[in-house]
Amino acid sequence: MIESVLSDCETRMKKAIEVLRKDLATVRTGRASPALVENLLVDYFGVSTPLNQLASITAPDARLIVIQPWDRTVIQAVEKAILKSDVGLTPVSDGTSIRLGIPSLTEERRRELSRLVGKKGEESKVAVRNVRRDGLERLRAMEKNKEISQDDERRAQGRLQKLTDSHIEQGEHVMQEKEKEVMAV
Repeated sequence: MIESVLSDCETRMKKAIEVLRKDLATVRTGRASPALVENLLVDYFGVSTPLNQLASITAPDARLIVIQPWDRTVIQAVEKAILKSDVGLTPVSDGTSIRLGIPSLTEERRRELSRLVGKKGEESKVAVRNVRRDGLERLRAMEKNKEISQDDERRAQGRLQKLTDSHIEQGEHVMQEKEKEVMAV
């Protein structure tokens, strides 16, 4: 029973770190990445559809993203979605594809993005700690119901704390890598 609690907590902590990675992939750096726009919602015949389901998105070089919709009638809607989003890029259309030029980031914008990365990192730490809290509550309930001994509960709490520390450290590493990427000129 202890193993099931610990493996459930570990799975949920891994998910929290994956969510952090996905969130940070959408943070704009000075480099072009399809992840910046692939989840933008486009109004496609009255249905909000992610852009990656309507078009191929490529980054042919470090300063350019090219979006090629499979249906040319959706180009206007894609442009509108990009302009409405907080990506901060201006689309240029040639009738068959949309080009997004990635300008260099100003020092002020880099600091702002670095703060955003830190905020997302803190959110992931809180998520990991919440998983730990839930696990501790489950372990205490098991001990209270005499399903496990007090010694087993203490050992399980120690293992849960090690899992928590490990995942918080992973989140820190992911966050620091992204901050380096954002601050690189």
